[in-house]
Amino acid sequence: MIDAQQQNIARVNRRQLFGSAASGIGIAALSSLFRGDHLFGADTNRSPSAGSAALPGLPHHAPKAKRVIMFWQGGAPSHIDLFDDKPALRRLTGKDIPASVRGTTRLSTMSASYGKWPCVPAIKPHKAYGTCGMVMSEMLPHIGELADDICLVRSMNTEAVNHAPGVTYFMTGAQVPGRPSMGAWLSYGLGSVANNLPTFVVMTSSDKGKTCGQLFFDYYWGNGFLPSRYQGVRFQNTGDLVPYLANPPGVSPTGRRALLDDLSAMNAAHLADYGDPEIDTRIAQYEMAFRMQSSVPELVDFSGETKQTVERYGPDALKKGTYANNCLIARRLLERGVGFVQLMHSGWDQHNNLFTQLEHQCRDTEGPSAALVKDLKDRGMLEDTLVVWGGEFGRTPFGQGNPANPNGRDHFGHAYSWWLAGGGIKPGTVYGATDEFGWNITENPVHVHDMQATILHLCGIDHTQLTFRYQGRQYRLTDVHGEVVNGILA
Repeated sequence: MIDAQQQNIARVNRRQLFGSAASGIGIAALSSLFRGDHLFGADTNRSPSAGSAALPGLPHHAPKAKRVIMFWQGGAPSHIDLFDDKPALRRLTGKDIPASVRGTTRLSTMSASYGKWPCVPAIKPHKAYGTCGMVMSEMLPHIGELADDICLVRSMNTEAVNHAPGVTYFMTGAQVPGRPSMGAWLSYGLGSVANNLPTFVVMTSSDKGKTCGQLFFDYYWGNGFLPSRYQGVRFQNTGDLVPYLANPPGVSPTGRRALLDDLSAMNAAHLADYGDPEIDTRIAQYEMAFRMQSSVPELVDFSGETKQTVERYGPDALKKGTYANNCLIARRLLERGVGFVQLMHSGWDQHNNLFTQLEHQCRDTEGPSAALVKDLKDRGMLEDTLVVWGGEFGRTPFGQGNPANPNGRDHFGHAYSWWLAGGGIKPGTVYGATDEFGWNITENPVHVHDMQATILHLCGIDHTQLTFRYQGRQYRLTDVHGEVVNGILA
């Protein structure tokens, strides 16, 4: 009679879960399994309790950014109203944008069949900020103060026209869920220097009026087909920051440690028998959770923050679950070695409340965003921290709703704006341009895949070389596309 364990081992081998040490998922499993050994270029000077090592050969070149903070503005901020003022729209207010301009641009089903395309200019005046004279909306006074530190990209573009596919496209490189997110790719490739906090952390928030219906799906920070240890850890915005972190009544720290040691030994034996990388993930996550029992309470102990620092983030800085509070926590995470922090805020989807809600949204978010950048600069961290601010697309230059009295803007991926700062970014510059209607890109287009390639480049990664074999194909974040945007690099 064949032993059941040997049958399972044979089954696993046939499926090539461990396979050859030179290809497939085996190399990912082994790079984690032998964290302290000499295999695969591991750092032999790193203590066993330190973060995981980078993949062999990584980084590919000297990184400009040691950490990344992503300000994700869910719902799609309007480039016309915030960053790309168009005098022609004021001059032609209410008149249709010509068909020669619109061309065959893909629009959402909400506006694709419109018969009228009335020009709607920026709802508030724009002004020049900084010594560089960067022109932005008066609704962005704090970001305006950063004008000499940021690079404004006015030529972003995407094929996506709906929210979830648009977010998924940037985060994972495909509009259909299932691939690893950017933070997961970076964690997989570069490892971690933190030993008591995750290397990839996500925090979410929404506008105070809850006017935006976008949901935050976990595949926005998922691991896809990478081992699950690389997925982002989402901090909750209500209740405990991390659920089930505290010991239950009657369980002491010593007892918890003993229990975890026994579990680790059992899981290690199981891993040796089956070679499943998810068992290694289980071991690592149990250990991380134990360390976070002390690191997380310290993380959110703001008693050491000066009054000036807290006030810089605004009146909601200490209010749990707010965008401002998440920005403050994000800075503390970056200080403690977390490599990728993804702040996701919904509230920018102004289909029918543009003239009221957009200003509220700016008031809630632009101050804390700017505060974090200023805080990093004051602490000498901005030069090696990459800051990225943007959403899934922009909004239409024409109005949505009653064409005689439009009150919103629809989704628009043909041209929109982002800004970046810090780690290797050329400060005080504007890159790319659109036509007089803000519809077509006229200079230096930057596709979603180009921005992905550029972010990886600044982190020391050649986006064409960071790959993972899955279902017979080598996958990468940028799929088979993407070029580094050298024009925005310092």
